[in-house]
Amino acid sequence: MGRTAYQHYIPPVNFGYVENDLYRCGQPNELNFPFMEKLGLRCIQLHHLGVLESGNASDPITEDTILEAFNLILDKANHPMAIMCNIGRHRTGTVVGCLRKLQRWNLASIFEEYRRFAGPKVRMLNEQFIELFDTDLVRIPGDPPEWL
Repeated sequence: MGRTAYQHYIPPVNFGYVENDLYRCGQPNELNFPFMEKLGLRCIQLHHLGVLESGNASDPITEDTILEAFNLILDKANHPMAIMCNIGRHRTGTVVGCLRKLQRWNLASIFEEYRRFAGPKVRMLNEQFIELFDTDLVRIPGDPPEWL
């Protein structure tokens, strides 16, 4: 009797659905590739933002980095897309938190989502950054994603 081969789909660490065609996660490895392919993420285009500015991954993300990330995220030509950093906690969480603010979520809901992915490693500086982020600085494209 033949055995059926099963494909295992393993999401990257801290994987989450953000919006249609927009996901968040930590850096994937080979075990995660079949899962990522199922999402329509067939290629990885690396846009390294932020950490090279200071050389220290624990430094807070900058406003310029967030705005650069939004230029990529709000361009539908880049979708489907995954926002990621090493573990998918702090830089990714700050970008998603600022996106939620742009979507006019209330701060309590934004911080709940940030804390859910950060776990016990919550950084108050990131929450403060999200709270003080000026959404008027974001350039909204002429044809934005439907979730904006």
